[in-house]
Amino acid sequence: MSKAFTKETEPEEPDREPVPAGGKNYVTPKGLKLLQDELHELSRVERPKVVETVSWAASNGDRSENGDYIYGKRRLREIDRRMRFILKRLDIAEVVDPKQIGDRDQVLFGATVTYAGDDDIEKTIRIVGTEEASMERNEVSWIAPIARALHKARVGDTVEIATPSGPNPIEIIAIRYDD
Repeated sequence: MSKAFTKETEPEEPDREPVPAGGKNYVTPKGLKLLQDELHELSRVERPKVVETVSWAASNGDRSENGDYIYGKRRLREIDRRMRFILKRLDIAEVVDPKQIGDRDQVLFGATVTYAGDDDIEKTIRIVGTEEASMERNEVSWIAPIARALHKARVGDTVEIATPSGPNPIEIIAIRYDD
């Protein structure tokens, strides 16, 4: 059977955490801008370049052994898949501005939390949207287990984080809202 008639079954975005079914996609204003900028870059810059390359490659004749054509078509599918994913996330996006948080004494979306475990080593994380999360910047998604455990906790509270080795108690040392 020709490859042209087979259905590719690649997941939408395998490296991203799913938003809970029927839920909102909470994002910071910065996160919303990042999504909008990526969508603009894909639709206005990258996709037209790839379409131009594919058109040129198709005009060269035999497409079955034309690397530019084959790679270009694959790249177009990747771009279109990413654009659909971003559009779905933007449709359910709910912007939460950390500047507008009323009760700054408890952990909510956008909070930067410093905590310590049994080993007394302090760690700081920031709770952000699923697309903004980055371990390099110590930012975790609001649906991550640690963010859910910290939700609505206050300075001095001890919460338990479920780990593979069993429950791990951590104490909240500081809470701040930077943005």
